[in-house]
Amino acid sequence: MEDKEIIDLYFKRDEEAVRETGKKYGHYCFTVAYHILFDSFDSEECVNDTWLKAWETIPPERPRLLQYYLAKITRYFALDRLRTKTRQKRGGTQAEEAFEELQNLFSDGNDPEKEYDRKVLGQLISGFIRRQRRMDGDVFVRRYFYADTVSDIAQRYGISENAVSLRLNRMRRKLKEELRREGYL
Repeated sequence: MEDKEIIDLYFKRDEEAVRETGKKYGHYCFTVAYHILFDSFDSEECVNDTWLKAWETIPPERPRLLQYYLAKITRYFALDRLRTKTRQKRGGTQAEEAFEELQNLFSDGNDPEKEYDRKVLGQLISGFIRRQRRMDGDVFVRRYFYADTVSDIAQRYGISENAVSLRLNRMRRKLKEELRREGYL
């Protein structure tokens, strides 16, 4: 079923929308959550929370790209669950490491969620990624949106881990420069 048809089902408040969403994007959303949590049970819970949130937010939202809309919701739930788990036991995970790398762009160490308007900052970062070479943008998104490991990214693109780390480092520096130019740092 096409995304437009699925969204139309949500607008009709037809529960078939959730079933069709699960069929089409269940595995995808599970993968997004799993790359952050590395826990099947918690990842499945995040996916279920995603379906409920989609039901609650469509309408009034009419996502242009349903897949990315669902990924954003899933990622939010997975990160929230990760924060809860790591508060309970102070251990590091791959996802935490990835997000710390990005957070280091903000020199004073404050939580960027509290300091910056998420929507404007998100648009700025999205625009930055779109202006990069395709592979660089893809590597950046794999690391910081999907929380893939450096070795997974290297394997996916057939390059060395060192090459991935260099690309990410360059991209972070470029992003930092752009954020500075735009007055966000």
